Amino acid sequence: MASRRRPRTGLSLAFPAAALLVATTATVPAMATDHGPDQPTIRYTEYGIPHIIASNWEGIGEGYGYAAAKDNICTLADTYLTVNGRRSRFLGPDGKASPGEHQNTTTNLNSDLYFQRINDNHVVERLAAQPAPDGPEPEVKEAIHGYVQGYNRYLAETGADNISDPACRGAAWVRPIAESDVYRHAHAEIIMGSAEALLDGEVNAAPSVAAAPPRALPAEETARRIADAVAAARRQGMGSNALAVGAQGVSGGTAMLLANPHFPWQGKNRMWQSHLTIPGQADVSGASLLGFPAVNIGHNNDVAWSHTVATVAPFGLFDVQVDPLHPTVYLVDGKWENMTSQQVSVEVLNKDGSLGTVTRTLWSTRYGPITTSLQGVPLPWVVSAHAVRDVNMDNLRALNTWFRLDRAKDVHDVVSILERTQGVPFFNTVAADRKGNALYADIQAAPNITDEHAQSCLTLTGQLLFNQVKLPDVPPISIFDGKRGECDWPNDPNAAAPGVLDPHRQPRLIRSDFVGNANDSAWLSNPAQPLAYPRVMGDSATPRSLRTQQLILTAQNRINGADGLPGRGFTPETMRQLLFADRSRAADLALDSVVSMCRDLPFGVILVDGVLVNVSEACPILAGWKDHSYTVASRGSWLFENFWFSLSGGDLFKSVPWRVPFDVRDPVHTPNSLDTGNSAVHDAFGRAVIALRNAGIPLDAPLSDIQKVTRNGEQIPVHGSLSDLGVLNVISPGQNGDGTLDVVFGSSFVQEVRFAADGPPQASSVLTYSQSADPTSPHYADQTKLFSAGQWVPERFTEDQIAASPALKVVVLN
Repeated sequence: MASRRRPRTGLSLAFPAAALLVATTATVPAMATDHGPDQPTIRYTEYGIPHIIASNWEGIGEGYGYAAAKDNICTLADTYLTVNGRRSRFLGPDGKASPGEHQNTTTNLNSDLYFQRINDNHVVERLAAQPAPDGPEPEVKEAIHGYVQGYNRYLAETGADNISDPACRGAAWVRPIAESDVYRHAHAEIIMGSAEALLDGEVNAAPSVAAAPPRALPAEETARRIADAVAAARRQGMGSNALAVGAQGVSGGTAMLLANPHFPWQGKNRMWQSHLTIPGQADVSGASLLGFPAVNIGHNNDVAWSHTVATVAPFGLFDVQVDPLHPTVYLVDGKWENMTSQQVSVEVLNKDGSLGTVTRTLWSTRYGPITTSLQGVPLPWVVSAHAVRDVNMDNLRALNTWFRLDRAKDVHDVVSILERTQGVPFFNTVAADRKGNALYADIQAAPNITDEHAQSCLTLTGQLLFNQVKLPDVPPISIFDGKRGECDWPNDPNAAAPGVLDPHRQPRLIRSDFVGNANDSAWLSNPAQPLAYPRVMGDSATPRSLRTQQLILTAQNRINGADGLPGRGFTPETMRQLLFADRSRAADLALDSVVSMCRDLPFGVILVDGVLVNVSEACPILAGWKDHSYTVASRGSWLFENFWFSLSGGDLFKSVPWRVPFDVRDPVHTPNSLDTGNSAVHDAFGRAVIALRNAGIPLDAPLSDIQKVTRNGEQIPVHGSLSDLGVLNVISPGQNGDGTLDVVFGSSFVQEVRFAADGPPQASSVLTYSQSADPTSPHYADQTKLFSAGQWVPERFTEDQIAASPALKVVVLN
């Protein structure tokens, strides 16, 4: 059996390359056959990057599973524990789980109940058993079958007791996996855009039985609270930048792509880099969410692509009227229907070490499960209840999407793949091809809510929430009138699945200069050609975030040669340099005004909460911060970051007082001109100075003294800053268990790719948190240190480049 084969330490006849753990000075000939080696082969180059070559998809999956488990067995095992609803059984019900975009946002018990309901209903098994295109295509099934073999093989060879990572060494929950585990993991990632906001509300939903049940808030108050909560969650959640540059914007090539996803630095949403090759079929390099035997973000020989979090809400609510005396009965089209109940049970580890069982009754309607909260905002179940419909609950098509993207030929092929599969969950796609095209496409599994359908069916709260534009971070969340069956999402014959919006109505743009996205809606992917689309896809003609402005200005100024760098148009060097310049759009707009305000203060003091604060020391420090950057050596940047966050409260357009308001005719440069006469500006500045002094941080401390990540006791400085400051290289510090600051989120797999008219693509990358979460691994912090120094890894894509690596090590899976 394949699972019993061991890595061969001799030479392979099919691949006359090198031995396992070959000496670093060895020279390895290029691949000699057209079909690939007889056995899956992993070639490791610098920084532990695996180049996996096989003759078929099963072999690719096996190599991927083996290598991924070697680097991250504990993270993967913890993920499978989650999707199987067994966290409470081994880790206790009160521990924290990580079900969605943020880390540690719900309890193990709630997470288990949520996933156990899905497992009891055999949702994933049903989807995996469907024939393509609704179910997985043959190569997907083959790769996942191989992945399971590779993962289990590594675990069998190592043994749980001998795992080097202390996070799970000897743990009873580290076990061999089945294909269902991999599909469940994939499905959990696909639905996380809904799970994060609704999980707790679904597993705790019960009708109010108190003598004085809670009263529903007015529509305006409910909509405002939901919008605020969702906006805050999105600002703390996953994000990304992506920039595609076409032939008119490139110097010395035909097209380029910058991929810059912002993901958590710990847990199941880590990315992992690989290069996958089946000679004559596929040759793709990049990164994926750990545990996916494909490339999610990367390039092949002809196309490079990335994803960014979109402004589509992948779920909607239905307000159903209930019988006050029988609250599990609800009204549709003048007739009463019974909700369906489901007993969901999970095992829990009690504090005394014994095992118990927790059982909940969960409720559903024809529209979907009942929830009593959305992003923590209560939705009382009294005279009405709220049911959830998730457009991705029946989606495993995303696997087909990524396996096809790995073999795309140009951006037109990318569009065709996105339209045919509609598997991408709540993501935009940005791509560039060898022919000189740059693509932006928000083609995904979006709810089929046309503007006409929304106007007809939204409740009052739904109208306020769906149509609000004051908070650009909030996607259009719908609350429909569940009393009318016609208000359910209709089926469209052009869509890939029931209840999904026609892909031809979803925005896309192909240009020869540039397109990009920084988590705003599609409207301004290129300001020369604003896009139109149904409201469900996001807002339009509204303020763009500072990060979106910074991305657009970076592209325009480089193409026009107006950024102070030599020449015009992007090269690999200038693209890398501009990203890691860490320039702040907020500082560009406001710093000079803040310095003038500071210098003009009488006696250099500000009255904050009744206390006079001397801020005169801050004036020359900020005046000396001339490059407005968040490099590790920058001084004054941390002071400005504290000021800006205090001023905006994390909500740029709601709180920052600008003299010049947003102008739809100039969306890249407005709003601007900070109103330094506003008391809020003075208060925020004073509070920032107080905060640093109370923390014992000098006002002119270099960023390297403050913003760090700890690896095996070593503190590594990290450059970059918060999205709110308009810095492309997003870095978000958080607190460790001991209260110390550490980087928890931000730039993860960063890659730039350039195509020329002929020859292989030229690429470089850096995986900011390195390949392995195992503190004993040599690849636990190596790329993190590289990232700290602003350096990149030149990619080895061709066989000759791989063979020339001085770090080459080869594992053949016999």
